[in-house]
Amino acid sequence: SSQIYPIHLPRETRTRRALLICNIEFEHLSRRNGAEVDVEGMTKLLEGLGYMVDIHCNLTSQGMATVMKDFADRKEHCTSDSTFLVFMSHGVRAGLCGTKSRDETTDILSFDTIYETFNNKSCRVLLGKPKVVIIQSCRGGKDGYTLVSDSGDPAMPAPSSADTITAGLEDDAIFKVHLESDFATLHSSTPDTLSWRCPVGGSLFIQHLIEQFQKHACNSDLQEIFRKIQHSFGKFPRQLPSQERTTMLRKFYLFPG
Repeated sequence: SSQIYPIHLPRETRTRRALLICNIEFEHLSRRNGAEVDVEGMTKLLEGLGYMVDIHCNLTSQGMATVMKDFADRKEHCTSDSTFLVFMSHGVRAGLCGTKSRDETTDILSFDTIYETFNNKSCRVLLGKPKVVIIQSCRGGKDGYTLVSDSGDPAMPAPSSADTITAGLEDDAIFKVHLESDFATLHSSTPDTLSWRCPVGGSLFIQHLIEQFQKHACNSDLQEIFRKIQHSFGKFPRQLPSQERTTMLRKFYLFPG
């Protein structure tokens, strides 16, 4: 179907690869106790989905950028149908903390760098293939909940008029593609809010993600699994995973079995 990303090669011959970057030890920030459990759990999950996982721990922002560039250049992507990019670290609104980070401006890997490294200009070998971005980090210091009353819903604003598309345009270019497409991103929390981690059991987000993938990867497309992960936080109002910067043009089924 034109609505589903194709899987051209059988499991035995395709070379799916995933990148996992996890910062645990920092020079100036607290240790992320329990993150080792997240690495182990995510590695097992991705391997079960048919990916060989490249694992890197405790990197500066420059180190993370270098590792991403090297991974984007891997020849195995030619005979792969997709990739997973997993990032776990302390974080701020703008990005992920490197191991030398002191505050919101020092040693920070901008989220933009992820997309710039793997977009259709920089990583042609993944053109048209799903690129799944999983980010476990705080995005600020706020709790992700508020108090609501039972007095009824507030008045809804009037809908704005729909945008119109100008017809009759022509283009002499021989071939163009979107600069950034086929990404699906799930953050562990909404902007400016905290993500929660158990020092023994690992991050709540990673725990829920693994559980939902194990249950539903056999029969649900990726974004439906993302929705199920979000729904699983319904009774934990301090944190809500957020789908952002998603540019998937089709449904992506992992076909694990």
